[in-house]
Amino acid sequence: MNTPEKIKCLIIGSGPAGFTAAIYAARADMSPVLYQGMQPGGQLTTTNEVENFPGYPQGISGPEMMVELETQAKRFDTDVRFGFINKVDFTGPIHKCWTEEGHEIHAETVIISTGASAKYLGLESEQKYLLNGGGVSACAVCDGFFYRGQEVVIVGAGDSACEEAHYLSKLCTKVTMLVRKDDFRASKIMADRVKKTENITILFNTDTEEVLGDGNGVTGALVKNSSTGEIATIPCTGFFVAIGHTPNTDIFKGYIDLDETGYIKYAQPGTSKTNVAGVFVAGDAADKTYRQAITAAGTGCMAALDAERYLAALEH
Repeated sequence: MNTPEKIKCLIIGSGPAGFTAAIYAARADMSPVLYQGMQPGGQLTTTNEVENFPGYPQGISGPEMMVELETQAKRFDTDVRFGFINKVDFTGPIHKCWTEEGHEIHAETVIISTGASAKYLGLESEQKYLLNGGGVSACAVCDGFFYRGQEVVIVGAGDSACEEAHYLSKLCTKVTMLVRKDDFRASKIMADRVKKTENITILFNTDTEEVLGDGNGVTGALVKNSSTGEIATIPCTGFFVAIGHTPNTDIFKGYIDLDETGYIKYAQPGTSKTNVAGVFVAGDAADKTYRQAITAAGTGCMAALDAERYLAALEH
């Protein structure tokens, strides 16, 4: 029987939230251990160019930025480990967590920064241009700027799809919105906003068959009308997917309060506290509104400070 490893602070996840939490926790002498998870560096590793994070006037690639954040966390002696936590037990005062290899960790505080994963259509062509940064994106606010004065396509029917389409309409000459069914899922106010925007064309009952490209970047979308069976090609240089995100919170079910879509609920607004004492959340695992690297980093700082205060209170 292996002896459980006892630590002060366990950080689960390695995006901007996890690494920022690590930097603050390490500087506060909490000797944090950080598990990188399924996607070391998080969603930013699929972002070609980050131009909106303060302090990088020339911009920086997502993977490069994550390497810099990791280096900074390690500078203050964060123990950064490969692998992921796949089981927890938060019933007692000591928070028990297990790695996929069965290594047991007893942590006085836990910071959850497991993030969320964007949902994609699952087309081979879509994944190809997503991975080589050639025109597929799941974040209009992050990447819309690169398509100024160009024509783009966006897939989705909910509030965030409408919001992103509207955002793109201010930058791009033409936005074509593909909606699978015969109406929006979005609220009436959001749907009306895109319907009234002159340079947004909405195609209902439309599925994407393939993302077209020249090998380097996107050149168009092959679409099919599900009512008529008609196939058409829409020229575009950017293909945005806005069909939702899945928070990576399954292992916390039964311990941590989640909302109906799986996002972690804050126990106290304005803090990073969850319903379990000593367990805190940062980044996209709880944030379905902003989903930016800078907001994730901010909540990572909050979680580390909250964890530090929690430990200080235990000592008195």
